[in-house]
This record gives sequence, C-alpha cells and structure tokens, in this order.
Amino acid sequence: MSDRVPTRFVNTLLRMVGDRGYDFSGILAAAGLDFDPLDEHAPGYRPEISAMQYTRVYQQVLHLLQDETFGFAGSELTAPGAFRMMCYCIISCRNLGQAIQRAAEFYRTFFDERSQLYANFSEQYARVGYRTVDRGDDPRNVVADAYGLSLWHRFFGWLCGRPIELKRVDFSGTAPARIEKYQELFGCPLYFSQASDLLYFDSACLAWPVVHTEHSLREFLRTAPYQLLIMDNDPGGRSLSVQVKAMMGHDFSAGFPGFETISRALNTSAPTLRRRLKREGTTFQQLKDEARCEAAKLWLDRAELSINEVALQMGFTDPSAFHRSFKKWTGQTPGQFRAQRRRRD
Repeated sequence: MSDRVPTRFVNTLLRMVGDRGYDFSGILAAAGLDFDPLDEHAPGYRPEISAMQYTRVYQQVLHLLQDETFGFAGSELTAPGAFRMMCYCIISCRNLGQAIQRAAEFYRTFFDERSQLYANFSEQYARVGYRTVDRGDDPRNVVADAYGLSLWHRFFGWLCGRPIELKRVDFSGTAPARIEKYQELFGCPLYFSQASDLLYFDSACLAWPVVHTEHSLREFLRTAPYQLLIMDNDPGGRSLSVQVKAMMGHDFSAGFPGFETISRALNTSAPTLRRRLKREGTTFQQLKDEARCEAAKLWLDRAELSINEVALQMGFTDPSAFHRSFKKWTGQTPGQFRAQRRRRD
C-alpha cells in the first residue's frame, strides 16, 4: 500500500479548472502544494504528492465544477453526481459481474458514447473499459486514460474487498515515453494503439461477492478517491484479511462492526472465520487495530479537524484514550504524527 500519487495525475483536474477560466492557485494552496504541478521545471516541483493532497485537489475541483464522477469517464467529467448515483445503484448487487453490468447499463441510459462503460464477458476473460473515442494525439490523453482505467480497476477491487489481478490492459493511444510508470500501475502486459481502452481479468472474479453496504459506501464517497489511492492492490495479498478490513472501513463514529456481523456478511461461521484468519497469520483484533490506525491517520490528515474532533470521529468519547491508543499503534502521539506529515508534505 502506498500513499503517494504521481503529480501528473492532478494535471487533468487543474486543466479542467483553467480551461473554464478559474484560477486554481487557491486550490493548490488549500491542498498544501507550494509548486505548479503543470510545470515540471517549476521551483520546488515534486514528481509525487501524497494521496491526501491529491484528494484535496480532487474534492475542491469537483465542488467548484459541481461534479462527482471521479473522472472515470475517459478524460472528461460527466454530469453532477453521476458516479455517486451509480454507486447507490450497484451496491446491492450480489457479485462483481452483476455490479459491472448494472454500472454499464447506468452509463448507457444516461450518457453519450464517450462517457459509457463498456463490458464484455467471455468464458475466460472479463473486458471492461471505454469504446474508442478519437481525442487526438495529445500524450496527456494517455495519462488520463490510464488514470481512469486504474481507478475503475481499484474500485472493482474495493467492491469485493480484495485486489483483482489484471491479465492485460489495452490503450487506444500511443505508448508514452515513460512506460515503466504504467507497468507499475497495472502490473501486467500493456498494449498501445489498440481499438479500445480495456482492462482484462479472469472471468472467475465476476462471481466474487460485493462485500460493502450503503453505510461503508457513504464513507467511501465522502473521502473519495483517497481509499482507492491507498488500498493494497497486490493480488497476492491475504484475500480474506483484505476483505475483513474493507468491511470495517474507516468510519467508526457510530461504532465498530462486530465479529459476528462480519462473519454473517461473509456467509461463514465465526469459528471458521477465526480459523481462516489464523491461517493467514492474523486475528480479528489485529485487523481491527490496523483499520483503526489507518482511519486515525486519514482523519488526522484533515487539517480542519482538531485532534479532539478526530477522537470523536474515531468513536472515542475520551480524547486521552485516543491519544494512548494512537501511540500504541504508531509509537507517536496524534500531534507528533500530524506535525511529521505536514513537514513531509
């Protein structure tokens, strides 16, 4: 899991703002970026920024433009709230295949061809992505397409609570100069100058159950796309542990999901779940502590919240108890952690 994002990923968002006549300097300042991401030769330029900084830019841009699509539809954003409404349409689906088909139907119903999600399932592979849309030879389009496909890939993994191993990714654009960055992003063979922009993965993944609920979806949308950017995307990871942590989420203000609740959601008995987690070298309590630690870090990255307010979001009525727990998890106090992150960013 990484909390760093290539700086170039914010370029499409900033250009959308600039093309509409807005000054994005305030957006950069609020995100804690003291350089121009559009200029690699600008003073202080950094090739990577934190996932939280990217999320702040994203949320401010979408608020300014009154749009909430994640930029999934190619390099263009579509209508306000489209991605949010699509999520609520698919969250009750039984499995990933059903969710993808419903998402594709949603975009076919409401948007033109360039904003539609294409899905084709065969016995061997599931192919999901965009149909060919001629947007010229601008190399920035390849970056935008890679970003969009990567977020769809991570979103599908988020729905199932485990990473999806890609077999191949096709791009309609030409190969970029720095192809190694794309290889790191997808971890599979890449093909350029193809007919469409597509993700290929094993059709067996389509039967994986959707493990999230409307409650965890609300939290996901509120902090989007932070969770997708930091999620463990290694298919070789501990799949059951990843699913359990995904179901725990990051919002504990209304309490923590119990072991029995998660066992029922995974259609397994509590003793069986306990044994399977033990085989993976962990326990429910360890996963709970990891989830709470990650959530605390997420909330502490929001500078507008005081540490006491973060404690309440974490479900602690006593701030001192939160301080003790956080130091146990990280070896630092919440204040020390926040100061260290600000220095790094």
